[in-house]
Amino acid sequence: MASRLIDEDPELAHEHALAASRSAGRIAIVRETLGITAYATGDFALALRELRTYRRISGNDDQIALMVDSERGIGRPDRALETGRSVDRSTLDTPVRVALAIAMSGARLDQGDLELALGELEIPELDPDRAFEWSPALFAARAAVLEDLGRDEEAAFWARRADVAAEALGVDEAGDEEIIVEDGLIEDEFLDDDVLDEVEPAQGAEETAPTSEDEEVEDEDGAGEESADSDDAESTDIEPEPTVEDEVRELLGEDEDEHSDAAASDEQSGDEDRD
Repeated sequence: MASRLIDEDPELAHEHALAASRSAGRIAIVRETLGITAYATGDFALALRELRTYRRISGNDDQIALMVDSERGIGRPDRALETGRSVDRSTLDTPVRVALAIAMSGARLDQGDLELALGELEIPELDPDRAFEWSPALFAARAAVLEDLGRDEEAAFWARRADVAAEALGVDEAGDEEIIVEDGLIEDEFLDDDVLDEVEPAQGAEETAPTSEDEEVEDEDGAGEESADSDDAESTDIEPEPTVEDEVRELLGEDEDEHSDAAASDEQSGDEDRD
């Protein structure tokens, strides 16, 4: 219940956590929840006490950043830095390590050490071209320190990166999934509508345009049709070659003509003799 209410009503969430601690005060998650809700309501002394108890019971350092911030809230930046240095950062999960770097930078700011505050944020996760769940807070913290240092152009750059990372993570609901922050989103943000209107017809034209393979197939089909038409035309213009029977009949025809001519000549000779 407390986890569901802490963003909307931290006071009510804290009351639920207090009730739970009265009946289950030896359970680590109960002490952790009470420490978180106390921090949300601004009761930093109670938050620090409960988070220390949680750390002792569980053996986990995953709330170390809140402990550092709670020390800052009490007004003890020196103790905050000591608390942050008491853990091995290489053993921490990445979100915890980033949160601790931001808290340590805040403690340096409390002491007035601006350069050291900036140095606390120089961690491998400070990549302006990639965004994770922790990136918006990290980028914004760096922008704030740079602004305090009077480096306004750099501060504006990192503030813009923080905004873009937050927008990307909010739209995609990526959690700890990596998001690539393109330079185009920083420089131009989004394409104008006129550019999109020009791009879409071009894409449609590409989809309807025939490929080279289709053109080759059409050429082959056209060539085949032309070949068939030409063959039909040639077959109608060229007389078929005579068969063997045609040649025999032709020869016989020639013989019959010769025979009939000879018979006619003999008959004419006979008539002359009778005369």
